[in-house]
Amino acid sequence: MEDVGKNLKQLMNHKNYRVRYEEMMDEVLKDSDVQNFLETHSDKLSSEEIERSYAKLYEFVQEKQKFLVNDPTMIAPGYEPHLSLNFHSIDVTYVPTKELLKRRRQEEIIGRIQTINMPKDIQKARLEDLDQTAGRGPAIIAAIDFLEAYQDEPKDFHKGLYLVGSFGVGKTYLLGAIAKELAESGYPTTLLHFPSFAVDMKQAIAKDQVGEKLATLKKAPVLMLDDIGADAMSSWIRDDIFGVILQYRMQEELPTFFTSNFTMDELEKHLSVTQRGEEEPLKAKRIMERIRYLTKEVEMTGRNRRKDS
Repeated sequence: MEDVGKNLKQLMNHKNYRVRYEEMMDEVLKDSDVQNFLETHSDKLSSEEIERSYAKLYEFVQEKQKFLVNDPTMIAPGYEPHLSLNFHSIDVTYVPTKELLKRRRQEEIIGRIQTINMPKDIQKARLEDLDQTAGRGPAIIAAIDFLEAYQDEPKDFHKGLYLVGSFGVGKTYLLGAIAKELAESGYPTTLLHFPSFAVDMKQAIAKDQVGEKLATLKKAPVLMLDDIGADAMSSWIRDDIFGVILQYRMQEELPTFFTSNFTMDELEKHLSVTQRGEEEPLKAKRIMERIRYLTKEVEMTGRNRRKDS
């Protein structure tokens, strides 16, 4: 609106302003949308009231022309100008376009998917884009069953999935697709690559951020931990970080998901030996009891798509 007023002011200061002003307004009044609006509201607007609204009519025509060519200097980029009646004067309202609303919707959906050290495009994963091969079938069906149950009764406890399979079969992608479906229904999800997170937690000790990071994760409405067992865990990460997260989520019955190259039985053996080579089978057993409570184990098989790509 500032540019519109500035243009009119400059015109008024011109020595031939009256002639030029009339010529300009004559062009504005010839605009088909302006004519249709004035005709529709002819019983509510007098000639004087229309003349007092010339600045708004001028603004409308100028902004409409910019809108049609997607001019970035528009007053409200992404909004289409419309004429409206405000008592006995004319005003310009700006209505968001379908494209803008769609973009905002997508931004809201993506904003509900928090990722930590995950592939950048994981937020765009879609169930329909995952090849429904025989080896992926049970996992896809289990994912759909979870989504339907959770969306019907989000306050009830629903077991997540423990997706086991070799590299590149789509385990991580399926997590992203589940998160996307939840986000589209309004539910937030946190996905993180656990080995990278373990490194971050060790570094957080010096910054006194362990408690804060731990609290955020364990309380996430839906938590997805990717690549469990990829690296040997220290006893501190296993018991004071991983174990604390699982204990809280088990007590609060919060949906939790995992991906791993190990079956649950194999993961138990893996967790029983620390980075230092210490054997602690009882502590590993306690971890696995929590994982088994929280999830259902589902195998995924197929060719390694990372290798093929």
